[in-house]
Amino acid sequence: MPLNIPGLLAPFQLLWNPRIVLPHVIVTDIRQLNFLALRKAGYRGAVFDKDNCLTIPYKDTLVPELQDSWQECREVFGESNVLIVSNSAGTRDDPGGIQAESVSHHLSVPVLHHGSPKPAYRCISAIRAYFSSLPNPIQDHELVVVGDRVFTDVVMANRMKRRVTCTTGEADKIPPIRDRVNGPLAVWTNGVWQKESMVMRWIERWLVDVVARRTNSKHELSDLKEVFTKPSPQPEVRQGKIPLIMKQCWSLLHKK
Repeated sequence: MPLNIPGLLAPFQLLWNPRIVLPHVIVTDIRQLNFLALRKAGYRGAVFDKDNCLTIPYKDTLVPELQDSWQECREVFGESNVLIVSNSAGTRDDPGGIQAESVSHHLSVPVLHHGSPKPAYRCISAIRAYFSSLPNPIQDHELVVVGDRVFTDVVMANRMKRRVTCTTGEADKIPPIRDRVNGPLAVWTNGVWQKESMVMRWIERWLVDVVARRTNSKHELSDLKEVFTKPSPQPEVRQGKIPLIMKQCWSLLHKK
């Protein structure tokens, strides 16, 4: 996979906006998401990453264990309102969009064609253009963004936040939770279906924990998780030996 410059530059934004890496909801995989609760809260569309979120990396087919949840997601939101945004399929590294077409066929939803990788602002513009073109356009604050990487998926969702000024009548129509989020709901799936970039994943996990503690955001994560998640079967995902060892070391140091 080519170098993702926007992704590499994302950590520098922490200097003035550390909350850029904080997801609103953390789950192991999409089986924990309550799509009906999300829809009732006013979320009308969803953006999903592909590799290690819905599929095995470099494969185009859905992970079999996610079949029921994925079908529920498509039924709740509508297939045209669910969009795959990948840093492989549908990009310049996908000549002729062959992989994008294959992924769309296997997952039964559209795949975004974009020239800049997540979390680039050009990629965000392409996402907005797609949802604005729908018969019933979907705005940023009506989206759920789901992915397994902090520096791409979560950062992209948080970059899509906008300051919205509403009249008194309009503000009354916005559900309190979406009003608090003030942009797309960022969902981080921190489970791994196939080991990939495990050290970087541990760094992302550690960073989220540190920022959440220092910005007193842990209670917010707990509140939103309680509303939008449900119990799920024990996922068959692996964390990898290196991150587990490093996590244990960090826990020991933190206790001291």
